[in-house]
Amino acid sequence: MYRLTVLYGHPANPAEFDRYYHEVHIPIARRMRGLKGWTIGRCESATPGDVPPYYMIVGLYAETRADLEAILASPEGQATIADVSNFASGGYTFMFDDEVALVPFALGG
Repeated sequence: MYRLTVLYGHPANPAEFDRYYHEVHIPIARRMRGLKGWTIGRCESATPGDVPPYYMIVGLYAETRADLEAILASPEGQATIADVSNFASGGYTFMFDDEVALVPFALGG
């Protein structure tokens, strides 16, 4: 399984980022076809009181990198990518990785 990760920097106006992301961007992104999954997570620092390096991390999943690239190259994918600059005032980074599933193990034993 391949993942495209989008790392969003801290926006100038977090409330407006959240509003736009949920009300405008997600409806645009939902038009993309072929994704196997999608995750969205607002970042929290592991150290209380510290600011995490990113505001939000999004993962888009497909069977192969070629599948992800084809999804992004589609008109719906291009519209989604073009929309990012409309709200990501803190910057953004896109990167691919090949997910490796690990065998579950028992903690502490």
